[in-house]
Amino acid sequence: MDASVTLAVTLSLVVAVAVSQILGFDWKNCGQPDAPAVLKTLSVSPDPITIPGDLKASASGSTSVELAAPLALNVTLEKEVAGFWVKIPCVEELGSCHYQDVCDLLNQLIPPGQDCPEPLHTYGLPCRCPFKDGSYSLPQSDFYLPYMDLPYWLTNGNYRVQGVLGSQGKELGCLKVALSIHSD
Repeated sequence: MDASVTLAVTLSLVVAVAVSQILGFDWKNCGQPDAPAVLKTLSVSPDPITIPGDLKASASGSTSVELAAPLALNVTLEKEVAGFWVKIPCVEELGSCHYQDVCDLLNQLIPPGQDCPEPLHTYGLPCRCPFKDGSYSLPQSDFYLPYMDLPYWLTNGNYRVQGVLGSQGKELGCLKVALSIHSD
């Protein structure tokens, strides 16, 4: 093998190893350093996340301001397709969508007056607005992800998600997550 071919193969292997490490579960805050709402820790396993299947998760974060309605959320969802990241459009409230009021969505999922689901209830964590300023922590907890009739474009694959939280035109926080999903 000549030196240029050896170098090309070596570089390809280095890139492949680097990419495979990047595609594991990862997260980071993407807002301003002084953003009011930040995630401090987030752990999820297994990797890839299996649907249906068991999931272990823990998280902690804080907000220096009360998070109350209307609380907007801009989500950008990308899926890796043939080595390229493709933005998934908003279809039936899934994908890269703008939600004008997350508080309203939470009230639809968990009607006011109803207890928060486990394990949030056990740890005294809120599940609807307003979220008072302060620190929040979810110790490692077990969840079961049931079978979901997901669109084909939201099944097996590697994903990047960015969520930007805002209120009254001000950005309150930003989070980027990279994850892999395997569904049966």
